[in-house]
Amino acid sequence: MELLMLGLNHKTAPIEVRERFAVSKQAVRSGLANLNEYEGLSEAVILSTCNRSEVYAVVEDIGTDLPELKQFLFDLTGNEENIDAYLYSFDGEECIRHLFNVASSLDSLVLGEGQILSQVKEAYAMGREAGTTSTVLNTLFHRAIATGKRVRTETRIQYNSVSVSYAAVELAREELGGLEGKNALIFGAGKMAELTIQHLQSRGISRIYVANRHIERARLLADRFHGEAIPFDEAMKRAVDADVIVTSTGAPHYVIKPWETRQLMTRRRGRRLFLIDIAVPRDVDPDVGEIRGVTLYNIDALEEVVDEHIQERQEEAVRAREIVEEEVVSIEDKFRYLSFRPLMALLSDRCERIRQREVKRAASKLPELTKEERRQVEHMSRMIVRKILRMPMMKLNASAGTPQEQFYIDAMRALFKLDTIGETATSEERHNHYRYAEQ
Repeated sequence: MELLMLGLNHKTAPIEVRERFAVSKQAVRSGLANLNEYEGLSEAVILSTCNRSEVYAVVEDIGTDLPELKQFLFDLTGNEENIDAYLYSFDGEECIRHLFNVASSLDSLVLGEGQILSQVKEAYAMGREAGTTSTVLNTLFHRAIATGKRVRTETRIQYNSVSVSYAAVELAREELGGLEGKNALIFGAGKMAELTIQHLQSRGISRIYVANRHIERARLLADRFHGEAIPFDEAMKRAVDADVIVTSTGAPHYVIKPWETRQLMTRRRGRRLFLIDIAVPRDVDPDVGEIRGVTLYNIDALEEVVDEHIQERQEEAVRAREIVEEEVVSIEDKFRYLSFRPLMALLSDRCERIRQREVKRAASKLPELTKEERRQVEHMSRMIVRKILRMPMMKLNASAGTPQEQFYIDAMRALFKLDTIGETATSEERHNHYRYAEQ
């Protein structure tokens, strides 16, 4: 079996492409529930954030199963357009390295941002819940999460880092010449909205309005920050008092449209309106930006926000990448070991059965043995088997991933008459660097 990933992100695709390939949580659950319909895909985890949509999978053969993985991504999003120019794929070691970089925020829009690690955890948890992860992806994602934590512990890459919400607030502050005495309307009541409100208040915003389709969620968030909850359908009417609007909903369609924005600007009597859309898919129709008096930015514009601490984090990123490389080498060794686990287990089991049989035979001829003497015989026989197997096991493990790998596999099977290595393994799978055995 082989590791393979396919996806697109903020580096390869503009927001108008990314939003068409954003995967909702409902679509993730549905897609994973039907993974068995895709021949060749045996494990899968789907990572979808505002800046990336990626599928990590265990496949039988990269060459034949990459198109199948691409179809899976298209079916997740309901798209069938030609976007090859925006897609990237990695297999084997490069797949591992890419995920570790993602979990360590080295591949983020904002270097060092902390939200991506929790998003990786959530993506993996959904895969586990759906039953679409096994030995390979369990091992991979556990190590990716540990790597992300290690980077945050051993470097200062997260110190003085900015989040998407922070960058949005800084952009608003620069455009409006400060936020003191200004009012803000927030669409959405999730984590991004909460962080945005925190940053707005730290910059002196006067009043916060929160609009959400579920008014109770809006009320809970607004109450925490002494703001006011607004029914979603009435939000644009109340926006007449807002100086800045930030949108971060999970809606699959535009929640702010040109016609109602024109009506709003008429009531505002020429007062300027600043809009920041940090949602993917976008919350604000791009045509809104053409309306006189409206300034509209989407998430891609935030990359241009001046960050005075970027140099410091880039220096920390050098050490972070060293950590990633250490972890890549470590998990490579782990996967090499996993590749031989079925063979080693068969050999150990066979030797253990022989040992037990011979000890039982000897015990029947030595009825005078005391309990302690029997224990010593058991211990001695186990140590003999362990020491006899130690060198063959070390030699077998050391050959993993080398040209001699298949030779030692075949030799071990022939010498010890180990005719099967798992119920489904083939010679080609055993020779592969990333195969696994069902536990």
